[in-house]
Formats: sequence, C-alpha cells, structure tokens
Amino acid sequence: MAQKPANLVYGLEDRPPAVITFFLALQHISVICIGFLFPVIIVREIGGSMHDAVRFVSASMLAGGIGVIVQSLRKGPAGSGFLCPEVCGPSYLSATMLAAKTGGLSLVFGMTLAASIFEGILSRVMRHLRALFPAEVTGVIVMMVGLTVIKVACKNFFVMGGDSGSVVSLPALCTGLLTLATMITLNVWGKGKAKLFCALIGMVVGYFLAALFGLFDLEKMAADFVVPWFSLPLTGHPGWSFDIALLAPFLVAVLCSTLKTVGDLTTCQRINDAKWKRPDMGNVSRGILADGISALVAGLAGGFGQSTSSSNIGLSIGTGATSRIIAVWIGGVLIVLSFFPKASVVFALMPSPVLGATLLFALSFMVVAGIQIIMSRMMDGRKTFVVGLSIIFGLSIDIVPGIYSQAPAWLAPEVSSSLAASTILALILNLLFRIGIAQSATLKLEPGAGFTDEVFNFMEKQGGFWGARHEVIHKAASAICEALEAIIMLNGNAVPVTMKARFDEFNLDVGISYPGVSPARAESLPAIDDLTDEKSFVKMSMFMVQKYADRCVIERQGENSILRLHFDH
Repeated sequence: MAQKPANLVYGLEDRPPAVITFFLALQHISVICIGFLFPVIIVREIGGSMHDAVRFVSASMLAGGIGVIVQSLRKGPAGSGFLCPEVCGPSYLSATMLAAKTGGLSLVFGMTLAASIFEGILSRVMRHLRALFPAEVTGVIVMMVGLTVIKVACKNFFVMGGDSGSVVSLPALCTGLLTLATMITLNVWGKGKAKLFCALIGMVVGYFLAALFGLFDLEKMAADFVVPWFSLPLTGHPGWSFDIALLAPFLVAVLCSTLKTVGDLTTCQRINDAKWKRPDMGNVSRGILADGISALVAGLAGGFGQSTSSSNIGLSIGTGATSRIIAVWIGGVLIVLSFFPKASVVFALMPSPVLGATLLFALSFMVVAGIQIIMSRMMDGRKTFVVGLSIIFGLSIDIVPGIYSQAPAWLAPEVSSSLAASTILALILNLLFRIGIAQSATLKLEPGAGFTDEVFNFMEKQGGFWGARHEVIHKAASAICEALEAIIMLNGNAVPVTMKARFDEFNLDVGISYPGVSPARAESLPAIDDLTDEKSFVKMSMFMVQKYADRCVIERQGENSILRLHFDH
C-alpha cells in the first residue's frame, strides 16, 4: 500500500469538500485549456472557419473529459488510478499539421484513430519492457517534458512582439511577474486554502491586471463569442480518411506520447507514495491504455490527439492536492463544457502573460521531479552519459534551430522534437551501455584489517554499474561487514572468503562462502553483562546482519559454510 507523503494536503484517496474540489478542478481546467491552442492553430493553418475551430476544441474537451475519468479508475484493464489529466498532446502537433495540410480534418481524425489503436497495443506489452525504462531514462523523459515547454511558457510570459519579435511588452511583463509572484508567495508562505488555491488565485490576479493594463482585445473577444450557446460536439463532423504515407509520422508521435506518459505516471507514483522505490509497470500499462482510450475518443469524435499533462501533474505537486475525486470533477466539467461552445471560448481567452506564469509555476515542479527520479539511483559514468548526452542533444534542437535540417527524411520526425530526440537517444544509450555490465560480481578477500573499505568500495562500484538505490547498497555492505566480523571471531583472520553479489531491479542477493564454522542465528541482542567473550560479540554481529538483511539463510555444503543474504530493492 502507498504511504501518503507529508507534503500532500489531499492525498490520492482523500475526499475534499465539494466546493474545494470544484475550485481545484477549475484550477486544473485552466491549465488544460492551454492545449486548446493546438486545434485552433491547426484550423487557422488550413484556412478553416471559426465553426471548425470551435467544433475541434469541443470534441477535444469531450475526449479529455472522458480520458481523465478513465485514467482515475483503479479497477479494470484501463486506468492508473491517479489524478493525471489528459490534454491536447504536443507530441501530436507536427503529425497533425501534416495530415491537416495533406487531407484536411477528416485525415487528421482518421490518423488519430489509427494512432490510438497503436497506443492500445503498446499498453499491452509495456510491462514486459521494464528494462528499457530504468530510473535515469524515466527521469530524463520527465525532466525534458518540463524543459521543452519552457519555450512556449516564456513566449507567453514575456509576450514578445514588434517587427523583429524581440520587443517585450512592459504591461504584459508586469502582469506575468505579479501573477507568478502571487502563486509563489502563496505556495511558499501561504497556509490552508491560500496555499491550496495558489495557482487559481494567481490566475484571478492575472486576469484583473490584464484588464487593468488593457491587454484584452475587446474586438477579437466580440468576434470569438459569435458562436451558439449549445451544440453537440459531433455536429458537423467531417468524417474519417486514411493515408498510409502518414502512418509513420503518427506512429512516431504516439510513441513519443506514450513514453511521455510513462514519465508522467512514474511521477504520479512517486509523489503519491512516500516509500516509492521503482516504477510499477503494470500500473503504467493500465495508464497507457487509458491514454489510448482518450486518443480513441478524440479520433472518433473529431478532436485533437490526447496525452497526459505534465503541467497538471506539476500543479498537483505545487498545490499538494492529488485526490482521485478531483479527476472525476475535471472530467465532468469538461464533458459538460464540450456542449457549450461559448464556455470553450471563455477559457481559451486566458491572457498570454497569465498563461506563461501558470506554465512556469507548474514546470518548476516538473523539472525538479525529473531530477529527483534520476538521482534516486546510484550514478556511474555510463548513466551519466545516458542522462547528459540525451538532454544535451535534445535541447540542441531548440537552442540551435535548423541544426538537423540535413537529416534524412526517415529521421526527420525524431529530430523535429527535443522531447522525441532525448527520449529515443536515452533509450538507445541505455541499451548500448548495458553491454558489458554483469548482473553478478565476485570478491575474494582475506578477512582482516581494512576489509571494511574493500567491501564498501566493491559494493559502491557495483551499485553504480547496476543503478541500485543508495540505501540498499549501504545496508548490504554493512551486513556483509558484520558477517565478516562474526566469521573472523569464529575462525580467525586467515580464513579465505568468497563473496558473490547478484542484482536485478527487484532483488540484491549476496552469498558469503568460506571453509569453517558457521555462525548461529541470533534472535536478540546479548545482555550487556554478557559482552565479555567472543560468542557474545558473534551473537551481536549476527543480530545486526539479520536486521540489515530482509532475509538471512545459513547453510553448510561439505566443509564450507554459506551465508545467503537477500535485500529487497
């Protein structure tokens, strides 16, 4: 069972009061609405009408609302059981744009439908691919999800304008700064409801300042509101079409989306469990299937491809509210709003500096979450290069635009997105650097002066190779040293010892073999008055061995004694 972290106000299974839940849901919906820019951008690029844009957004709302509810389910084949909202996925943007320009919105919806089926297939095999997603790879994905959105966040925060696009609007900058300052102040120094609703309060302050500084385009707002009050999301659906030539770009898009979902769900697991150790790939598989269902609904209803939202997870961390019931409210509100186009327009009118400030607030938590996942395992040279090179080459796409413009056509989808490039490179490097790493290692030593340093150095080195957790390696080294103390006291300094350690992601097993007398198990510490002979010290050492190890077995094989120590990982 997961242990609720102390920093959460409302944990996974908590049920906040209805009013609080509603405003928490509204806070998340405000962030979700940022993604509705993608459908609008697609429609504008192909010269579509306002009706097309509104219908596209409404269908995306419907898909996201159903998706967040399915994602929150804990029973059945689909659903991770976490508050992990679905949004219009940025991974789909380039492929969707290509489809829209090639065959219009009907081709977009048909290819999104095909991509969702591929994601459903991926969800069934993901649990068997755990070796591909050690902590350093998952952490890179989570971190890059945050880093890749910085460009969008900063463009909105600073509202760049002018002929060269390098002029910063002072009123917009003041609005963004004061909005972000409000959120941070309430999060760091606020208490109770002020801390819980820090992002929503910051947004309200931002809207007020935007109105005060005249940042709303009243003429554009009036034009945007020329839509009906009520309309079915499926009204005016253009149908579906398919193009085999576009299958590859959409499969790459859904693969990147799925890998991002792995990172998002891993973050959800970590922030909801104080005793988190490793990704639960069964849970991740169910979450990916829920993600695929959301994309399936988008393809059927005529919406934008859906993916889990890293920004909303960051918001959950910042506010300390991760209750699953919030997801149900988010889904319910989005589904209702999908039938009211004017409501969609209201949310889409968020001022740019307020949008940017909200993203920067949420992304701060996301980037740090990625770093924490990376550093939850021991690092060595191999893992350093997996993390470092993946991030460097991924960010190079954004830092040096056009650097990969000469890449072959088959590689273009992978190098058009910094998230996609980092993710794929991390996977490749992880597999490459696993070559030559033995899952078991042997140390032969003569117990005596200095064996403690030798044991700890050996275990630290192997722990780095294996990517083991620091505390498990330290416990194992301490248990081994205590066992060697007992062996020395029973058999003298000259007895040769062979130690073999074997590791997998779940277990660390150590076998200590030597010719000589076996120590007895010790179920309790010796009395203080008895600490005058070697037997008492042997008993104390064996008691400590059994405390450190999760399981200790003592065997005899011919003239050899064997101590088998097991440690859960």
